[in-house]
Formats: sequence, structure tokens, C-alpha cells
Amino acid sequence: MGTAGLAGLATWAGFQTMWPTSQVCGRTFIGLPPGSRQLALTFDDGPNDPYTQRLLEVLDRHQVKATFFLIGTFVEQRPDIARAVVAAGHAIGNHTWDHPNLIFCSSAETRRQLQRTQQAIFDATGVEVKLFRPPFGGRHPISLSVARSLGLQPVMWNVTCRDWKAKSADEIVAHAERQMRGGDVILLHDGEFHRIGVDRSRSVEASDRILSRYKSEGYEFVTIPEMMREQPLATSR
Repeated sequence: MGTAGLAGLATWAGFQTMWPTSQVCGRTFIGLPPGSRQLALTFDDGPNDPYTQRLLEVLDRHQVKATFFLIGTFVEQRPDIARAVVAAGHAIGNHTWDHPNLIFCSSAETRRQLQRTQQAIFDATGVEVKLFRPPFGGRHPISLSVARSLGLQPVMWNVTCRDWKAKSADEIVAHAERQMRGGDVILLHDGEFHRIGVDRSRSVEASDRILSRYKSEGYEFVTIPEMMREQPLATSR
């Protein structure tokens, strides 16, 4: 293979480590086949004061349970919010200790990130979590192997709302609507990995609107564990 071919292969491989529905690096859960009437809202980068609590209020109003992927250092800082998420009946998962891109982490560092977060979540909530989402979606076979060795199921997504850079709730909702097919795992954020306190009001409003619309169309919102019971592993779409 020539230089150009090797460069192309490297580019392709790098793309696969970040693309959320790719299964090249190892099998991950990304939802159910299109046409399912189930949807799963997932929120990354919390707990975050006050927006995680505001999301809990929205979810309670709609009588919906979601899945929150928590950053360990924020759980350590605000264990009360983590406990409130669990007390409200939502599922929780491991989103590493301080949100590194695991593509660039050694096996030992990946294990440290996950184990430290597991302990922080357990200390705060008493829950031994079974779900894991890699920050930025970045993963490779070694990081997924480490996660599985700790009893963690890797969970990705297939609807990207881009709420981390959206300028309005309208923009977030539009991103979701363009991708919805049914059976979807929807990526949103209740926090931001740099610090607690980042404004996620647009994500809260967009979540409210997504729930209102799709519930009115007969969709059922479920947690990731509930969705997994329908199909333990879904392949790339």
C-alpha cells in the first residue's frame, strides 16, 4: 500500500474511533432498529447545578425516566444532585472522572478514570453502575475492553442534538427532528465538562419540547437499561 493509501486508512480509522454509530472499534449499544416506538433521552456531563435539577423537574412533569452519564469529579463535588437523580428513578452511567478523550489514554489511565468514577458514584448514591459512555464518543478496542472488564456496557447514541454549541432551543430540536427514526438514543447534555455551572437552559427547554412532541405522537420514552431489554446489542444503522 502506498503513502496515500496508508494516509487514507489512518484517516478512516480515526473517523471510526469518534463516529457514534460505528462498530469497528467494538460493539456498543446505539438503540433499537428504526421504526421502534421507544426513544431514550440521555444526558452527559452532569451533575450540574442548577440545570440537572431543572431537567429532573421537566422529566417529572412528563412522567419520563432518562439516563444520565455522570462525570466523577462533579459527583464528588455535588453528591446531593447525583442522589436526586437516582431518587427520581433515572438510570445513571459512568462518563469517566474528568472527561478525557480515551483515544489518547493508556489502558491503565482508562481503568483509573473508570474505577475512580465508579467509586465516587457508589459513595454518593449506593449504585454500582453498569453503563459507560466515552467522552466525545472517543474509543478504541482497548478502552472498550477495559470498560467491559469492569462490568460496564458501552453506550453510544444515534441522534446528536449538538446542544453544546446551539444558540437556541429551536436549533437543538431541529437537529433531533432531522435524525429521529424511532428506537433512537438521543444525546443531550445537562452539564459541560470544564466546570459545574455552565448554562444548559437551552437543553432543558429543548428536552421539554422533544418530550411533548414525541409523546403526543405515541412514542414511549425509556431508560437505556429498559431499551436494552428489548435488544441487548443493536448494530450500526
